[in-house]
Amino acid sequence: SRFVMSLLDNAAMTHSTQWLERTLDDSANRRLILPEAFLGIDAVLTIAIDVVTGLHVWPQVIQAHVMKELPFMATENILMECVKKGGDRQTLHEVIREHSMAAGQRVKAEGADNDLLDRIREDANFAPVHDHLDELVNPLNFVGRAPQQVLEFIEEEITPILKANAEIIDGHVQTGLNV
Repeated sequence: SRFVMSLLDNAAMTHSTQWLERTLDDSANRRLILPEAFLGIDAVLTIAIDVVTGLHVWPQVIQAHVMKELPFMATENILMECVKKGGDRQTLHEVIREHSMAAGQRVKAEGADNDLLDRIREDANFAPVHDHLDELVNPLNFVGRAPQQVLEFIEEEITPILKANAEIIDGHVQTGLNV
């Protein structure tokens, strides 16, 4: 990718002095740059196909990683929900900061599980949200419109390209980078 991006500098330098007027230096550059760009992009796409073809998505592993960090991301939502139910924002902020720092230390220094939610469940300051804490840390509360946007992008942008190029895609079976 960097090689292909660097080819633009060559064309830009020629353009800055010759305005791409098909002079000898421009012609020589075009004979070098254009084929090298195509070969470079072909290699990049082949590598990308190789990587994606061998890609495995493990939903449980993703869920575990999300749940390790999600309690930290949810602290503002937890704090605001407690404030709505009459809690003192400054006091709650300090308490949740202390719990977050302790849980973070435990995760980073000891390699232990994130116990921030357990700390919040055990703290009387957060009693107003104890009964619906799981709802406040639902990962779907933190993704906004991303799921819909992905589906819209696939439907509006990707699917038409795949349909228009179905014959090429179905006929192309090359695997591995040939050098």
